Amino acid sequence: MNILELFIVGAIQGFLEFLPVSSSGNVSLILMNFLKITPSESFSLSLFLHLGT
Repeated sequence: MNILELFIVGAIQGFLEFLPVSSSGNVSLILMNFLKITPSESFSLSLFLHLGT
């Protein structure tokens, strides 16, 4: 995963934080479906992204 992909996922998570949906669930789905990472890596990265918000 490169820095551009991480920036895009962080921006998506920041945008979804204001909507009344689960931002961590949506970020995990995006990571698993589009970036093809494992569910455990997706969960870890999703938790890490929540440190900023």
